[in-house]
Amino acid sequence: MSLLVVDNLTVSFPTADGVVRAVRGLSFEVDTGKTLGIVGESGSGKSVSALTIMGLNPGADTSGSIRFDGRELLGMDPEALRALRGSEIAMIFQDPLSSLHPQYRVGWQIIEAIQAHRKMSTAAARELAVETLRLVRIPQPDRRIDAYPHELSGGMRQRVMIAMALVLEPKLLIADEPTTALDATVQAQILELLGDIQRQVSTALVVITHDLGVIASMANDVLVMYAGRPAESAASRDLFYRTHHPYTRGLLRSIPSAVPAGSRLEPIVGQPPSLIRPPSGCAFHPRCPFAMSACVDEAPPMTAIGSPAHTSACWLPSDLVGNGADVDERRLRYAESRRDGRTLSLPGVTALAGAHG
Repeated sequence: MSLLVVDNLTVSFPTADGVVRAVRGLSFEVDTGKTLGIVGESGSGKSVSALTIMGLNPGADTSGSIRFDGRELLGMDPEALRALRGSEIAMIFQDPLSSLHPQYRVGWQIIEAIQAHRKMSTAAARELAVETLRLVRIPQPDRRIDAYPHELSGGMRQRVMIAMALVLEPKLLIADEPTTALDATVQAQILELLGDIQRQVSTALVVITHDLGVIASMANDVLVMYAGRPAESAASRDLFYRTHHPYTRGLLRSIPSAVPAGSRLEPIVGQPPSLIRPPSGCAFHPRCPFAMSACVDEAPPMTAIGSPAHTSACWLPSDLVGNGADVDERRLRYAESRRDGRTLSLPGVTALAGAHG
């Protein structure tokens, strides 16, 4: 049985402007010792999903199921959930400078987290905190434990956050954009650290990011989200080399790579949609170069692409996988043949149905 099973999760927030449908129909599983990467642009529902797992979305309307180690988290008694949070499920937040209290030494904050869940003397908790800081490769941890957050670099603060999350040896660790504010060198060190620690303690790891490049070498499985819905889910290798959903393709092509000088990146044109008034049908169709009439009319279900472990929410045929120019040409031909006479405004082109079909 999987350690974490999320089934048909829906999360919405009532606002003055309308109901924000932040997450719609999300399902995934994470096994002990495995890493799941959840990827998507800002506003795709990644962080809301993580906070809902942690029970940190007060005021949200939720439905579906979140089962952790056989226990249902949605509707769990708040006291029981607080006991679980930190000791068995821990989270590393995006910005350590805003997550760490500026007026308390980092050691005090780690010790407080230990003593909230374990009956341990302050001296013993301090010793455990020092050992955990050493585990996350902070030099001179017996001295750094008495530093204030502002006295540490961005990379050091992020290591402190990782130490605070790991100090009670949780079964599940959620890392929400753990390297966003760090330079490329420190980012690589933090990602390597997370991978090494996961192998040492066999915790399940969920890494949330907007950058597919971040989880390319560390995730066993990848879930791509768009506008609150799952777009594509697959084992890491399949997702990178047998890409099906046009949104996943766009994320991959947006990754900076070794290209000739003067070459331009290929961003996904347009902006993510409003989650109060999302587009009809597939929410990605206003930005998709392969949009068809069906994409406007009806949201596609998650469908198996070659194997049950690889699924995609797209009306394109399952054999149109990959990122080559030949595959794109086949996608375009197929899409043009499936437009029913309506004019579809697509990124960079206005295509008439059947113009080339």
